[in-house]
Amino acid sequence: MSNSSSITEFLLLAFADTRELQLLHFWLFLGIYLAALLGNGLIITAIACDHHLHTPMYFFLFNLSLLDLGSISTTLPKAMANSFWDTRGISYLGCAIQLFFFFCFMSAEYFLLTIMSYDRYIAICKPLQYGTLLGSRACVHMAAAAWGTGFLYAVLHTANTFSITVCKGNVLDQFFCEIPQILKLSCSDSYLRESGVVVFSVFVEFVCFIFIVVSYVQIFRAVLRIPSEQGRHKAFSTCLPHLAVVSMFVITATFSYLKSPSISSPFLDLVVSFLYSLVPPAVNPLIYSLKNQELKNAIRKLISWTPFKQQ
Repeated sequence: MSNSSSITEFLLLAFADTRELQLLHFWLFLGIYLAALLGNGLIITAIACDHHLHTPMYFFLFNLSLLDLGSISTTLPKAMANSFWDTRGISYLGCAIQLFFFFCFMSAEYFLLTIMSYDRYIAICKPLQYGTLLGSRACVHMAAAAWGTGFLYAVLHTANTFSITVCKGNVLDQFFCEIPQILKLSCSDSYLRESGVVVFSVFVEFVCFIFIVVSYVQIFRAVLRIPSEQGRHKAFSTCLPHLAVVSMFVITATFSYLKSPSISSPFLDLVVSFLYSLVPPAVNPLIYSLKNQELKNAIRKLISWTPFKQQ
């Protein structure tokens, strides 16, 4: 038995007992991490360098890629280091910092996804008002609000989580510091305060999700009235990827934080956390660029450019 004042480190989930499997997990994580770095890095660079992409939709996508890079860089490097060096420990302070930044980036990303649904709604349902409602100043303010809200959420959750009394050991059944896993180590009613905050956060998340669903119902109704098949295809190609990303993120994250302890297991917890913490940052660049011809052209131009190209 131990309390939070005596804990100096937490032990993260060990993926395997044999050295070969540990190295296999290291290379798997490295591949995912490099894919996320390459994909999001290309999108960030392409949007920054191509003035044709300096529009609200791509501005929000630029911010989304930054948040994806931040969230995956918070969790995977430590997991890779543990697999490579055959260790499990993360310091108490390191765990708090990891949880803070992860929650900050993930919360900001969800609020940004909500804003992106509003962007698509205005672009398709009220195109004549698009420049007025989504001017450069409004876009900056909305993006700043998403980042700021994520920061405030992270402060609130980190402070609440690490104020509880921990007396059930220091072993976390997860490859990163996650709030539900830390709450499992509490043996007093002090965890109820953070549990209440989590429920409130999920309620806010649900309200945002309802806003997103209503926005897309209006969008799809408007798209189906477009006479041109090419116009409908272009509208769907920018909306369906966003809806797919939001749905996967909301379903897996909500399940991870609200699932009943009776259906909880280390394997299930690992799979769900993998789906909402690692998959979106790695596949978002592919989802958003697969059917987006403008972005594909910008990335193709960026890849083909060389500083020593002969005249």
